[in-house]
Amino acid sequence: MTWTVAIGIDTHRDEHVAVALDRFGGALGSISVSTDAQGYLSLWRFAHELGEPAFAIEGAGSYGAGLARFLTAAGGAVYECERPRRTSRRNGKSDLIDATLAAGLLLSGTPLARLRGGGRREDLRLLLLERRGAVRAQTAALNQLQAVVVTAPDSLRSRLRGLSGHELARRAAGLRDRQDETIVRGVLRRLARRVRSLDHELAELDRELEAIVCQLVPEILSECGVGSVCAAQLVVSSGDPTRMASEASFAALGGTSPVEASSGLQQRHRLNRGGDRQLNRALHVISLNRVRFHPETAAYHQKLIASGKTPREARRCVKRMLARYFYRRLRAIPALDLTP
Repeated sequence: MTWTVAIGIDTHRDEHVAVALDRFGGALGSISVSTDAQGYLSLWRFAHELGEPAFAIEGAGSYGAGLARFLTAAGGAVYECERPRRTSRRNGKSDLIDATLAAGLLLSGTPLARLRGGGRREDLRLLLLERRGAVRAQTAALNQLQAVVVTAPDSLRSRLRGLSGHELARRAAGLRDRQDETIVRGVLRRLARRVRSLDHELAELDRELEAIVCQLVPEILSECGVGSVCAAQLVVSSGDPTRMASEASFAALGGTSPVEASSGLQQRHRLNRGGDRQLNRALHVISLNRVRFHPETAAYHQKLIASGKTPREARRCVKRMLARYFYRRLRAIPALDLTP
């Protein structure tokens, strides 16, 4: 270690609490700062008056995002840490206790992740966040539209029967008012227009995602079965490739590493429900596409089926193989090493 002082930080919306420990776990002091540039500077000065600091931030991706950006830009060694587990809080809970526990993780040698980065990665993360919200809103509107059609008057239901999804939205958006069906037609029309409006929003988001991904990782986008959304998720979830100690750790992050579930004579592995579920979903979508359109992946999938694995087990193996493959691809892209 090149640092001499461990700074643990418990973050909140309006105030951050930091505790400093020396290399032997002795308390050197604490400070509470506001969540603005002046507060961040006060924390930086406090830490450097005690020695060469390293910072462990709880909530570096939420309330501590601004502080993490400041410390990183200033050249500090900044790490993310998770909220303390219940077993660590047997002696109570307070901001000072949580900050002390965060500093203790640095002293104990617990592997802590470096920040996933900002810049273009942060742009992709925000676009993906907005896109997920738009997809959820559109799905909800389509479900509501279908539910209204089910209970609509017979004359209206007969016109829309058999339609679903975007075709139903297109037809419902053109409905005109009738004296005896004014309310139901108005509801259908507004729901349909909401669906179509979200279509335009999603198309705009996809264009922005594709522009960034084409610039940042064209190598990933050129892979069979990888679209702009999946490529963006691979970049965002992996962060700086140096965060991943091995391809096994990347597979664990993506929830594709097998979990032992053997008992007695039965030897098996079960689904891993941990990790980054968005990354897991991206790998799942890529695996479905590659099984259909990529000859090598399709042959590997058929080999697994022939060996006695169920289709579900075979898909999990394909996802694990893809995690191994894309780990190597991401680490081999020089642009990602330089991208904050």
